[in-house]
Amino acid sequence: MTQRSAAGTGSPTSADVARRAGVSRATVSYVLNDTAGGRVSEQTRQRVRAAADELGYIPHAAARALRAGHSGIVLLTAADIPFGPLFNKFYAELRAGLHAHGYTVVLYGDAGDGNDQGESAARAWAELRPTAVLAGPGGSLTPRSAELLKRSGTRAVITLGGPPVPGAHALLMDQREVGAVAAEHLLGRGHRSIGVIVPTDHALDLFSLPRLAGVRAAADSAGTGVTVARLDLDYTETAAAELAARWPGLGLTALFSYNDEFAMLMMSAFQDAGLRVPADVAVVGADDVMLSRLLRPRLTTVRQTPPGGGNLADLIERLIQHPDAPLEVHDLATSRIVVRDSG
Repeated sequence: MTQRSAAGTGSPTSADVARRAGVSRATVSYVLNDTAGGRVSEQTRQRVRAAADELGYIPHAAARALRAGHSGIVLLTAADIPFGPLFNKFYAELRAGLHAHGYTVVLYGDAGDGNDQGESAARAWAELRPTAVLAGPGGSLTPRSAELLKRSGTRAVITLGGPPVPGAHALLMDQREVGAVAAEHLLGRGHRSIGVIVPTDHALDLFSLPRLAGVRAAADSAGTGVTVARLDLDYTETAAAELAARWPGLGLTALFSYNDEFAMLMMSAFQDAGLRVPADVAVVGADDVMLSRLLRPRLTTVRQTPPGGGNLADLIERLIQHPDAPLEVHDLATSRIVVRDSG
């Protein structure tokens, strides 16, 4: 049965844990906050942890933040866009890396309404008194909201994947490069008429439009005689079938399909329409998801490789520890073609 605290509130305190373990409150603090190094024996640590477990004691986050001078929360803001397995893997690695530094990662939906230069979102974030804010792509971070966060005590404000924002560090993931790498591959295979899928879901414009721009930039660099056609597409089998039916009349020989999911959708539609991949149409995707390797023909794709979560966590920890240092810009990811059977 859980022992009640001396105060009779029903919530055990560190003093209760200290009495149960036969140690001082300072020792309880050292053990449960993983401080004091070797000054506390492993036997004592086990006794304190066992007492805390028996009592159901949970350290008070606000009190811990007051002692540390910050909350230990790293807020990762996310816009209303769909995320897939690549983001999930990245988030898991980042969370583990930051946890090793003693931080708690909170994934927070973007609360901005678009009418106040991001200040409503920043105020919502600031209420949690985060140690750092990682503003994901498509969010509401602006110079004014970055300054608001810093005034509220946030030690590091960082954009993650989106364009740089004055007043914040920037961790870039260049989406133009993804399109350029795909186009350079297709141009190298002799294709001079390339279609580019642009999803009709405008929440994806942050990724799709730079990728389209990258294809066009590579085409321009290749000189005259190269055609790039924008093809807006719903993510439905019906829309894909309609595009496949129109394909022979478009005069295109290759397709960059925004990502692997759209590429797989179109490969199925092409096959249903009697078009051979890659003999009649070369197809390139992006993101290198597992299913792209299981298709027949296997999908040629662009793989964007971000740094490991541990390395990124080390960088964020350094930015947190030096809040007055000059702003930094880092290119996080590199893109390369993974050549398989479809292109």
